[in-house]
Amino acid sequence: MISLFKKCRKRIGLALGGGAARGGAHIGVINALKAANIPIDYVAGTSIGALVGGFLAIDKMDALEQLVLGLDWKTIIKFFDVVFPKVGLVEGKKVEEILRKSLGEVDIKELPTPFAAVATDIVSGEEVILNAGDIVEAIRASIAIPGIFTPIKWQDRILVDGGLVNPVPVNVVKKMGAEIVIGVDVNAKVVIPTMQKMKKLTSKDKETKEAFPNIIEIIMSAIYIMEQQITKYKLASDKADILIEPEVGHIGFLEFHRTPETIAEGYKTATEKMKEIKALANV
Repeated sequence: MISLFKKCRKRIGLALGGGAARGGAHIGVINALKAANIPIDYVAGTSIGALVGGFLAIDKMDALEQLVLGLDWKTIIKFFDVVFPKVGLVEGKKVEEILRKSLGEVDIKELPTPFAAVATDIVSGEEVILNAGDIVEAIRASIAIPGIFTPIKWQDRILVDGGLVNPVPVNVVKKMGAEIVIGVDVNAKVVIPTMQKMKKLTSKDKETKEAFPNIIEIIMSAIYIMEQQITKYKLASDKADILIEPEVGHIGFLEFHRTPETIAEGYKTATEKMKEIKALANV
């Protein structure tokens, strides 16, 4: 007998991880979900995942895609307002200005889609969930990579990149009310550039000196190594119902000019999971 009642679809949450320029894969994943008519009821993000998630929550993904596809090295360098390295190499005001032009002054509570950005209290080491207040300030806090971007003062806390405590915030989306969580980890298959260069240093090649990693590569490699371990631990205890791991590990920290590649890979990887997503969510 054919059931007269259609199964209710389950509420879907998207947990977007950090990964700098690899974050373009998040755009591809979202595009694939939209193409398949998969609704997104909640979104939480860490670092670049918070930035992409913020644009998704305010329904301005087209503006974000246009912005990142227009990036080249000259444009990226303009975003870096270098300061005396007391608490960070980059002030981040120019990044805030770009975000403000696109997102405006909006309280997270007023967004069409419930949103949360994850940051880390650098004093206590606690995870801080930013789910109210100014969306630009929340994103800026979540992307504050230690040693590179200056921290952000949020109420009585000093906040930095959420990747230090929760690289792919699956648990956050669950707490928001999601019944099915799609996690996107763009750092799962990262090739550590520093390690590649350090291997060259062991040879007697004349190019040995040129192979030595710079300060940003050292900082980012250290963070990636740490985040990979934290992600394994977190996803073991708070498993995503669907885990999408785009093959973008070869994309460098600031290689935003390669965004077409990351978007395409995110779309491809998400599409491969689409039947499984539809079955779990009753879509």
